[in-house]
Amino acid sequence: MDRCALGYNSFFDPFLAIIGVVLIGIQVSPVVMKPAEMSRCLVGGTFDRFHLGHQVLLQAALRQAKNIEVWITDDGMVLDKAENIQGWGIRSKEVEEWLEEKYPNRGTVHLLLDAEGPAPHREDCDAIVCTAETLIGCERINQKRVGKGLLELEIIVVPHVEDALGGIISSSRIRAGAIDREGNAWIENKYLQSVLHMIPELDGELKRPLGELFDGPASQPLIAMSKALEAIENPSSLLIAVGDVSVSTLLEMNVVPDIAVIDGLTKRNEIPEDERVNPQEFQRIIKAKSPAGKLTPELLAACKEAVLCGVKCVIDVNGEEDLSPLYLHLLAPLGATIVYGQPGQGVVMCQTEEKIKARCRDLLSMFTVV
Repeated sequence: MDRCALGYNSFFDPFLAIIGVVLIGIQVSPVVMKPAEMSRCLVGGTFDRFHLGHQVLLQAALRQAKNIEVWITDDGMVLDKAENIQGWGIRSKEVEEWLEEKYPNRGTVHLLLDAEGPAPHREDCDAIVCTAETLIGCERINQKRVGKGLLELEIIVVPHVEDALGGIISSSRIRAGAIDREGNAWIENKYLQSVLHMIPELDGELKRPLGELFDGPASQPLIAMSKALEAIENPSSLLIAVGDVSVSTLLEMNVVPDIAVIDGLTKRNEIPEDERVNPQEFQRIIKAKSPAGKLTPELLAACKEAVLCGVKCVIDVNGEEDLSPLYLHLLAPLGATIVYGQPGQGVVMCQTEEKIKARCRDLLSMFTVV
């Protein structure tokens, strides 16, 4: 669960703001509102990966006030508190564009540099938004206002929005890779009990590199792998290697991936026993069956265990691991890196981001579910 980087007791915390009042899948759009009773409402937070919960928070403020001010934490306050938070320019732009499209001329965006922002001293504001967890921060602000001879702010407490997995729609859960910005799970429940069969029409699409291709001779995979590793933006991010040659190459470079996926094959030919990856290089060995051209519940469970276990592990697939990146991208946190070999060309490196997750989800929707 997110905690606003402005100070954990601050009212500025839209990450915590939002469970149980909006049904997942509903399109959030402007609604007919009663005339606003308040003049100006303050809203604040980090607003990373602007999501459905943020929208509900702002709409609650707009229902009560004619105008709102959205104060967004500057980069220095948040980038050292959690990995992979977007920069202020991106975060503020997404909020501004939403306000302009849905509620033109009713909201402005500002840079927030401290825990309480302008709330303790502004005379032209009469409302403030918070959640149950941050109510105490608003009450503290009102105490300061009274001490300065100012009127108390009307406190608007906003409930949370529940996501499809029963948690809270929050930026932290989006960064963790669990849900999208609408609160939907990246992997549908039906996949948990079903075998997915790849249709022939997808063969060409799945052979296209899912990421950036780094070339190198097939006889010297270390050359392409070295290029791929150098291109990783955040070397401390989760590193996932798929394929026996890719895993062996990394181990030869003294790099133990966080997750390795192997099947004892290369180009669908068995690797000699003395050349196979030694699973004992890893802290946990997970077995899974998944025949060629199929994705099984067993492989999905193995990928999920590997992503969540917190130790270096290898998934030893009885069958083929070629399709496993589809599940791994959907399960992995944003910023994770997956590397795999592209036969005859080199190594593909792809960082898990929302667009990649969306593409994998679309591809899975084209599989036949049995």
